[in-house]
Amino acid sequence: MIPTSSAGLSTDPASLATLRNQAATDPKSATREAAKQFESLFMQELLKNMRNSTMQSGMLENSGTQMGTEMLDAQYAKQLSGLRGGLADVIAKQIERQMGVQSTDATSSAGLGPTRAAAMAAYGSVSAVGTDTATPKVQRTPLRPPASAQEFVDRVTADAKAAEASTGIPAAFMISQAALETGWGKKEIKMADGSNSFNLFGIKAGSNWKGPTTEITTTEFINGKATKVKASFRAYSSYEEAFSDYAKLMKESPRYQNVVASGSSAHGFANSLQKAGYATDPQYAEKLGRVINTTLRLQRVNT
Repeated sequence: MIPTSSAGLSTDPASLATLRNQAATDPKSATREAAKQFESLFMQELLKNMRNSTMQSGMLENSGTQMGTEMLDAQYAKQLSGLRGGLADVIAKQIERQMGVQSTDATSSAGLGPTRAAAMAAYGSVSAVGTDTATPKVQRTPLRPPASAQEFVDRVTADAKAAEASTGIPAAFMISQAALETGWGKKEIKMADGSNSFNLFGIKAGSNWKGPTTEITTTEFINGKATKVKASFRAYSSYEEAFSDYAKLMKESPRYQNVVASGSSAHGFANSLQKAGYATDPQYAEKLGRVINTTLRLQRVNT
């Protein structure tokens, strides 16, 4: 078990070191404990700002009473943190996605439990008092590249199947395109800080994209010649979001209507993508066809 501390991650080096060691052997347990401590820190900040917004300093207030108040807030925060369906579950699920660890959260994201709803309401109350520093920000953690093509397939299969249900395009075909675009996950587009953009399909950020972006140097074929250019690409918070956005692009863009229509055939899918101008590489369809064959072989071996 991981020892807990009311001090949390920020002031306890021993607790942080323990979490690091635990993450190597039991990532799910370490993720849960880290999420609980992050929630505790958030709740402390919430209580502090609620207190500041409703109480004024008095003559009897001094450093001693302030310390006592902070210690009391820390105890309250500890008791309020880690409840099932609370903010810790939300944080843990996000960390697990970024680490590539299978989520243990049994609560559907479509149906927030009462405790989680209360946590979200508390989150809103912090914003209401204008405390920007208390707003939790998602910290992107570099995701370990898959060790093999099989691991990449396993990592994204569930999200690909969800996209298949939405578009009718076989999951294996979309997994293969993601593999071609990222070198089986080893050359994924990165953010400026080196973390993952989760952009598996090389989708650029046009003027209609309002989400986060990352700018990288990429290869485009201009007049048949490979040329290095800088381009802005979309960034996501997870592979699930990447597949969902790709499915939306395929379904809603008139440019790719033939791709969806011919999606049941590997040859038709690959050639329709190239004809629609998805990529400038003149050999894109041929390369994608080979990757699809590899993916199908891996899936047969896995079953």
